Amino acid sequence: MTRRIGHIGACSPLIMAVAALTGLSTVPASAKTATLPEIFPAPASITLGTGAVTLGTSVVLIAAPGVDPETIALVRRILTASGVETIATAQRLPSVLDRPHIILGPDTAAVVRDALDRSQTSADRHAEGYTIVSMPAGRGGVVTLAGHDADGLFHAAQTFRQIAARPFIPALVIHDHPAMPIRGTIEGFYGAPWSMADRTKHLEFLATVKANTYVYSPKDDPYARARWREPYPAATLSALGTLAATARRNHVDFVYAVSPGPSVCFSDPADLQALEHKFDAIRSIGVDSFYVALDDIEYAKWNCDRDKATFGPSGAEAAGIAQSRLLNAVQTQLAKADPKARPLIMVPTEYYDAKETPYKAALRKYLDPRIVVQWTGTDVVPPAISVPDALAATKAFGRKTLLWDNYPVNDYAQTTGRLLMAPYARRQAGLSGELTGILSNPMNQEAPSRVAVTGVAAFAWNDEAYDADRTWHAAARELAGGDERATRALLTFFDTQHMAPTFGSQPWQEQAPRLKATLDRVREAIAGSDDRARSDAIKDLARCADEIANAPDIIRSGTVDPGFAAQSRPWLDAMQRWGRALQLTAAGLAAADDGNTAASRYFADAKRLAAEAAAIPSIPGATRFDGPIKIADGVLDTFVTDAPTLFALPVAAEAAPAK
Repeated sequence: MTRRIGHIGACSPLIMAVAALTGLSTVPASAKTATLPEIFPAPASITLGTGAVTLGTSVVLIAAPGVDPETIALVRRILTASGVETIATAQRLPSVLDRPHIILGPDTAAVVRDALDRSQTSADRHAEGYTIVSMPAGRGGVVTLAGHDADGLFHAAQTFRQIAARPFIPALVIHDHPAMPIRGTIEGFYGAPWSMADRTKHLEFLATVKANTYVYSPKDDPYARARWREPYPAATLSALGTLAATARRNHVDFVYAVSPGPSVCFSDPADLQALEHKFDAIRSIGVDSFYVALDDIEYAKWNCDRDKATFGPSGAEAAGIAQSRLLNAVQTQLAKADPKARPLIMVPTEYYDAKETPYKAALRKYLDPRIVVQWTGTDVVPPAISVPDALAATKAFGRKTLLWDNYPVNDYAQTTGRLLMAPYARRQAGLSGELTGILSNPMNQEAPSRVAVTGVAAFAWNDEAYDADRTWHAAARELAGGDERATRALLTFFDTQHMAPTFGSQPWQEQAPRLKATLDRVREAIAGSDDRARSDAIKDLARCADEIANAPDIIRSGTVDPGFAAQSRPWLDAMQRWGRALQLTAAGLAAADDGNTAASRYFADAKRLAAEAAAIPSIPGATRFDGPIKIADGVLDTFVTDAPTLFALPVAAEAAPAK
């Protein structure tokens, strides 16, 4: 799927059609020099026209019958945020426009179909697809939001949110739909689960990036794993029901996952019945999508003698057969309870790599083809995923897999003291042809997770047009509420948390690449013989140090999402101290360059502050592994340590002996 970018001339049939639609014969005087808006995720196709629509303070909203109230409410909030004070309503377009008109509805609605036909624009007919046509006319213009289905219309509104944030809406035509049918997150980490408040915020965030799936699967929910046979307490079940309702309002599929693997007896009808009862209870609160997790368990032994008698000695192949039998029965019951229900999702015990094994062969042979299989890539935390990797997984499991991407999750030892906030990268364009979708496993910290999840959602929506760095910057702007100063501060912070580890010794994303480039230039300039270059490099270092030291206060100032600042607290504390240490280091280098004996004092103070920064602990219990906070480790700490050795430090003259 490619992103087609074109231009509509002032005398194009589309412009002329809109003029006819509104009783006008000329292009309006309000025609402005239009520029292509940045939209994330990138649309499948966007064509830029001439002129623009200025919303002003009064618009008319035409909502076709049957539009979701949530979608109408979202469009109203967007208009209000854009400065619109009066939102009138109507059922059809007038012959002459006196102000902007917004048309909202399914592409089958008469008023929407008429607007598309008269503007000579066809509708996007893909699932979750939408079409937006914006054309200036008269003293306003027409903006048509047409969804192929209810989800598509909601996605159209999310795109409208982005283009309406500009001073004016350019004339354009957008045809858009997702490349992958499943896009979102799985709360599948170990350690402290998210709070219900964080989950609510996350579901609202997922809507903004056009994600459509959230899997509830916290490893530390006892009623989903250790005590999975037991019913939820009434209060917890009610809270899950409220969460599911929030998901529906945001057009996100709430998937409930149970993890019976550590204790289940695959051949026992009582355990099958226990699963059915669990799902029946969850169905009663409005959830109709289900998941059985069989990860992180052993298949070298059975949990009951009955399984040994039924399936023979324990082992990989026997486990695959036993799991298939149980899951097939669950799938049958789900389809019986609701023929329209989405297929069951499962994560297998061998959830990574695509090597042929007896276990995978058993799943391929016996598992109901309707059941969706998750796969984490070439490793638990893969450094990259290619189309050939996904093809191999399709062959191994006998179906296209749903990628469980273990990024940016930080529940394993190599992530101790880290937030993982590098761009989502090294996933090959074209994966949409061989995956059913991607679910990101986020961090224990919900708001900081949005940085990477924005990239995951954008890649899953349009992998061919995905730009990792631009999407990364867009995530920062969104967290900063559009404030440029706060955006820059966030990007400075992200750079100090850029390193993405694997289960091995080599990370798949380097640490602090922007800061490292600056520090490398300083080293090179000091090593050179150009006095001016050396002085300029040290001044650049001082400005960089100021950015690092000041970023935490900017992030905490209230512009950035408060949840982000709260969940990042110890990292921001440590970053500020490291920034001050770097300020002192820059002062020491400047003093040394001038032959000033104060250099040693500056370096000593920098060393003291660096030690304080390195000792700041993570929030106890917030993540699976507690430990000291890491800020640009291997880059910033190394430079602060090495700086005193880059010059032959001047020594203060000794006082003359007393006579």
